[in-house]
Amino acid sequence: MAEQEWVFVAALAVFALAGVVKGVVGLGLPTVSMALLALLMPAGQAAAWLLLPSLVTNVVQMRPVAALMPVLRRLWPMQAGIVLGTLGGMGCWGPVGALPVARMALGLALVAYAAWGLWGRSAAIPVRHQAWLGLACGLATGGIAALTGVFVVPAVAFLQALNLPRQALMQAMGLSFTVSTVALGLGMAGAAPAVPRAGGFAWGQAVLVSALMLLPALAGMAWGARLRERLSPPLFKRVLMLSLLVLGAYMCIAG
Repeated sequence: MAEQEWVFVAALAVFALAGVVKGVVGLGLPTVSMALLALLMPAGQAAAWLLLPSLVTNVVQMRPVAALMPVLRRLWPMQAGIVLGTLGGMGCWGPVGALPVARMALGLALVAYAAWGLWGRSAAIPVRHQAWLGLACGLATGGIAALTGVFVVPAVAFLQALNLPRQALMQAMGLSFTVSTVALGLGMAGAAPAVPRAGGFAWGQAVLVSALMLLPALAGMAWGARLRERLSPPLFKRVLMLSLLVLGAYMCIAG
């Protein structure tokens, strides 16, 4: 089997695993996908393959739509910051993974995310500060996403600090991840004429592969939702975070 075929098969397995993670704990598909795909291909190519699986699974997570508007009204400054940070970051330093430090930055983002998941404690943010802090958090999240393709830091910590009910928190994460994915996609599409090929794959081909990767991601997410009834989500999350911590540390050391 040719090398590209092995990479494709491995990517199918990665997205299925990432879907299972999202089905069990409600997040982690883009983070797990980027972390593992970065071992197989350039970060820009991994981010392109991630677009449709991330978009569709997070749109699913935003349901029910009728309850989404209160979340959107509360979090629109954060979403605006995500868009500005992502597009601004890609405008400053180019497509995802273009800078030589991108791999190390991805490792640092994974370490930070895992450390927060293992030991972080949310402090409630007063309502009067949520708008400007949300904007700042969105800008930081967008900038990190533009550099690494990972858009959970510091977004997840901020959303958890709002003390939202569980359903609203799930919707808020789905909304933020959807906005991040769309912003990344717009930035990458805008860069496509200048960078017609990334890691050996044309932009159009990457979008097609991304559509194919949606199938294992959705299947894994459905399986993970069933596993959630049998497994302990806190234990599963601890194992996941420890794995990401080790992988992120390895990427930082290996450069």
